[in-house]
Amino acid sequence: MGACRRENRDLLLRPDFLPKALPMIPARYAPVLFGFILSGLMSCIVSGLSTFRTLGLGPHFPALWAGNWAVSWALAFPTVLIVAPLARRVVARLTS
Repeated sequence: MGACRRENRDLLLRPDFLPKALPMIPARYAPVLFGFILSGLMSCIVSGLSTFRTLGLGPHFPALWAGNWAVSWALAFPTVLIVAPLARRVVARLTS
């Protein structure tokens, strides 16, 4: 790995890097932010895979994937917020 790439990586890993680069969100929003990010990533992966399996890698794949992702995310985000407390209770019962 080159010295320049290593320096960039080290910069990103510094604890004081993010607060200067991004406005921080109050901690009370952490569960909602977690659900937002999780649902976005999961719906992106699942919609991409299902779009690929259905249509293949044609010239319109990125546009179709983006449209499918938008619909999937719109459904996934509120679902995660509703289902997460139930999942936490189930996990609490299954673990000691």
